[in-house]
Amino acid sequence: MKILIIGGYGVFGGRLARLLSDEPRLTLFIAGRNLGKAEQFCAGLDGSASLVPVALDRSNPSEPLAKLKPDIVVDATGPFQDYGDDGYALIEAAIAHKIHYMDFADGADFVFGVSQFDDAAKDAGIFILSGVSSFPVLTAAVLREFAKTMTIESVTGGIAPSPYAGIGLNVMRAVVGYAGAPVQLQRGGKPSSGVGLAESMRYVIAAPGKVPLNSIHFSLVDVPDLQVLPPEHRTMTDIWIGAGPVPEILHRMLNILAKLRHRLKLPSWLPFSGLFYWVLNRMKFGEHRGGMFVAATGKCGGKPASQSWHLLAEGDDGPFIPSMAIEGIVRKALDGDMPAFGARPATHALELSDYDQLFAERTIYTGIRDDLAQAPLYRQVLGASYDDMPPRVQELHKSSETRSWTGMAKVARGKGPFAAIVARIFRFPKSADDLPVRVDFTPSGKGELWERSFGDHRFSSLQFAGSGRNEHLIVEQFGFVKISLALAVEGDRLYLIPRRWTLLGVPLPKLLLPKGNTFETERDGKFVFDVELALPVFGLIVSYKGSLLPQ
Repeated sequence: MKILIIGGYGVFGGRLARLLSDEPRLTLFIAGRNLGKAEQFCAGLDGSASLVPVALDRSNPSEPLAKLKPDIVVDATGPFQDYGDDGYALIEAAIAHKIHYMDFADGADFVFGVSQFDDAAKDAGIFILSGVSSFPVLTAAVLREFAKTMTIESVTGGIAPSPYAGIGLNVMRAVVGYAGAPVQLQRGGKPSSGVGLAESMRYVIAAPGKVPLNSIHFSLVDVPDLQVLPPEHRTMTDIWIGAGPVPEILHRMLNILAKLRHRLKLPSWLPFSGLFYWVLNRMKFGEHRGGMFVAATGKCGGKPASQSWHLLAEGDDGPFIPSMAIEGIVRKALDGDMPAFGARPATHALELSDYDQLFAERTIYTGIRDDLAQAPLYRQVLGASYDDMPPRVQELHKSSETRSWTGMAKVARGKGPFAAIVARIFRFPKSADDLPVRVDFTPSGKGELWERSFGDHRFSSLQFAGSGRNEHLIVEQFGFVKISLALAVEGDRLYLIPRRWTLLGVPLPKLLLPKGNTFETERDGKFVFDVELALPVFGLIVSYKGSLLPQ
């Protein structure tokens, strides 16, 4: 199979080429206006696929298509919002030469308008798929999964790229171009409009059993989902999709410019897109993680219902996700599973199960969260991953009733005056071996009171589900100090990982955040705890480990 990737050495086209480079049944034409860049890209890419650099300008595609005769042409250029009246020239050329076509289009109007070529594509015996990316292919697949158990009324979604992912100039031009401009969407069951990058919300992406991303600031973007998804769910009345680029300070600057353009009727900020591109690709700090979410509310059996789907991508794997939709379609086509002929948005091109296969070899994690507000505390926070923990760990956390567990423990206190002072303030036990331990769990207002007795020494804390920036975290309160903890299930262990802390409600420096390898597990039929509390610079404050059984 021969695939022509126009923009093949760019951001999205280059990632698609990398994803497909291990397939010996493929010949990849890496095309763009600069032959030297195409040659350089091919020289630096290892793999089993055949790579051919090509000089090509998408504004005059007919002659190259006739010469190269690819089986599929992929448009990875853009910005699709600026293609204008002749924006479908490449699609028309693909139909004329009977070549299958796919694109990464993120412009809602462009993708929605592709259906006008449906009859022509069917007559030519080819498929024309537009918007073959995370939005709307992955979004649509998630909503079809939701629709199995609920009728969908309102949809909110967003993507939060890692600050290290990098962004292409064409993507930056598209985003800056519609900043402050009307974005067509649906509100209250009627066609409406929002203001690009001027409407914002916060959301915490938390794949069940994984450390959540920090609370992300999302702003409205112009994506195909806003127009192509409502017709697929007749009960849908509202849809809103945002992006959450970081660092947030630059994002906030774009928000201000978008609002200024909208309120003062200013011209587009497009001339400054090069400056934003330069700055954004140089201000890279924070966690090298990214994510995506889709949340829906509606009805199930006549009662209110809500579900949310979360994706978390670690390191360099996240930036490949937008290109994986085309990768998945190509791999299925190689095995004889070709898309149906015709022209349409790519909302039905893949299912969640197809994405599961694409994610399997990477550090990309997904999961669905149901409304568990009435469930025990740890099930609320962990969601479906609660069932992946060892039976004793589940048993200890499965109830919201008063209960007691007893056993034996070993305590080690840190050395030095500072460790002694902190341990005395929080009433941590002194060092000891083979110490009888008892933990009483008591419902207390919004959470659960944990009273720990190590011999004759007692100390307690209150645990409750976080909200706002602490959504999907456990907040543990020791007097005036609150520590927000992420729950992560890895193998047979439940890790408790500090994410932030406050004193009297005032955020404390993250550099001084308590550390330690703290986890729960099961051994020999007993619940096992291993708690370590240490502070940067000062070292260990206290550690205690042991085992418990229900009394």
